[in-house]
Amino acid sequence: MNPKQWPSLLEAKDVLDRFLADAHALEQMEAAARLMTACLKSGGAIISCGNGGSMADAMHFAEELSGRFRNHRAPYRAISISDPTFLSCVANDYGYDAVFSRFVEGHGKRGDVLLAISTSGNSTNVVQAAEMAHKLGMHVVGLTGKTGGLLAPLCHAEVRAPLSPFADRVQEIHIKVIHAWIEYLEDKLRG
Repeated sequence: MNPKQWPSLLEAKDVLDRFLADAHALEQMEAAARLMTACLKSGGAIISCGNGGSMADAMHFAEELSGRFRNHRAPYRAISISDPTFLSCVANDYGYDAVFSRFVEGHGKRGDVLLAISTSGNSTNVVQAAEMAHKLGMHVVGLTGKTGGLLAPLCHAEVRAPLSPFADRVQEIHIKVIHAWIEYLEDKLRG
């Protein structure tokens, strides 16, 4: 079977190869992992958010930490902002731009980490959540794409997927990074 028959797979490989060759991205990935490890070791929580496929990634990250990934262990404090009743309540009362920041304001505290996911880096509700996290003394870890957008300067550590014409290539990098972070956290927090 000829892999050229599946150009999407070849594009995905190219984007991953470019990501792995980006020393800065890998350094930011490590910096983010250290922030999350310190947060969880000190009893803090990781709150994650994103829209659409990025919300699915935020949910996946939180459930793997609070449930289990590969091995049995104690649950870690992680939650995604994804409760539909909360989202629709806040969107109705304050507008959709406030759905994540309102949750962060109510649940976040100094030393916690916000994992903010936006393929463009310009999702207003994700940017506002990062701004609120700063006000509370939280650390902000970003998963972005393109130029990093408005989210990039708000991040203590920002992992940016290589430039790609499509969001799905960015999301494929994001999920690989998420899985690598979970493995890292399980290793560092073991015992």
